[in-house]
Amino acid sequence: MAGTNGMKGMNGAAGTDGPDGTDSLDGTDSGAVVGLSSTAARAIEDLLAEPDASAARLYLGDGGTRQPVHTVYVPGDRYTPDLPTHWGRQAQEALDAVGGIDVLLDAHALVCDPGERALIAGLVLAKLEAEPIEDLRIDFEDGYRGDDEDADVRAAARAVAEAGAAGRLPPFVGIRFKCFEAGTRARGLRTLALFVGELLASGELPDGLVLTLPKVTTVAQVRAMVLACADLEARLGLVTGGLRFEIQVETPQAILGADGTALIAPMLHAGQGRVSGLHYGTYDYSASLGIAAADQSLEHPAADHAKAVMQLAAAGTGVHLSDGSTNVLPVGEPDGVRAAWALHGRLVTRSLHRGFYQGWDLHPAQLPSRFAATYAYFRASAPDAVTRLGAYLDRLAGAVLDEPATAKALAGFVLRGLDCGALSAADLAGLERAQLESLARPART
Repeated sequence: MAGTNGMKGMNGAAGTDGPDGTDSLDGTDSGAVVGLSSTAARAIEDLLAEPDASAARLYLGDGGTRQPVHTVYVPGDRYTPDLPTHWGRQAQEALDAVGGIDVLLDAHALVCDPGERALIAGLVLAKLEAEPIEDLRIDFEDGYRGDDEDADVRAAARAVAEAGAAGRLPPFVGIRFKCFEAGTRARGLRTLALFVGELLASGELPDGLVLTLPKVTTVAQVRAMVLACADLEARLGLVTGGLRFEIQVETPQAILGADGTALIAPMLHAGQGRVSGLHYGTYDYSASLGIAAADQSLEHPAADHAKAVMQLAAAGTGVHLSDGSTNVLPVGEPDGVRAAWALHGRLVTRSLHRGFYQGWDLHPAQLPSRFAATYAYFRASAPDAVTRLGAYLDRLAGAVLDEPATAKALAGFVLRGLDCGALSAADLAGLERAQLESLARPART
């Protein structure tokens, strides 16, 4: 018998329909299959049409928005328009109190080359002057201890509007309100509505506005947040879908629901495109598992498990991930400050290596440590990343032959380094930002 698997096309004409409406096979001596039957091809397209549409809707990929390297939390009644400037000044004072930035770099022990060390020192000091806070969260949840929340929310919104008008806002700013559990839900919704309404009455909403939904335990709470955002948009005349929010992962129920399923992915997709980030809450999550206070840490195995689930759920969605905080603050005697910087620098670097490019900072003295560790991380790997990207773009053979997915990751890495100030055009060896963006966010086919 001739042909593939001993069979021959029914009418001997390659690629034409046979008597039963199917495509025939090639009847030449090679026996090569021209194609599937038209019936099978249609069935496959019908089968995959809905999954294709679902994937296109749910996995949008990197949206191209900048991700901050940290989120700074301040109590809602303590925010002022010039708070970032004050934090930058206090961070510099913390450095001066122990002998300057060289003491910090010694504590981190991340950079040995004298020239690179001097460069990073200059970058950190410039950052504290120009942009000490990348993302600011005005906290009306755990960090708030005020007596009149309505008044404090309105005052905070007016202060944000004032800072925006004066060009003094960080790139990202917003509020964290109380969670949607029964006992605090009404208060949380009221704070959300008051803040957005007062902010809009005082001017336009900031481009980098971020809303944070804490202690999420059910998918229904995310759906409730979607309803709240949609209602505010309709009542205030805002663009539909413009209000987005972060989900804080700080309860065991978010990782494992009562039915034994992982709920992070359903929560994320229940947000209908409004979820911008998943933030890990170190201490609430650890305490809920019964982990002793002395053992609660960003590097506890339970923390790593929760963050791995978050990372899997967010993959391909464009939703940003953030690690949590350390409550060991660099304050007090110099030895204690150096030890706290060493711990913070190590934890920041650990998170970066694991694909968590953002974390929480709770005190001005943590800013130099955050930026030093972040800059050292990006600068250590940038030369190799740039070389590999250049080779990929030139289609050169080398010791490493990268695939498109790797080139995409390398380009995204370099873009992050540019956005946070660790890298500049001088570090790109002739590569253009437009090239990097094209690689990092290829057009979908």
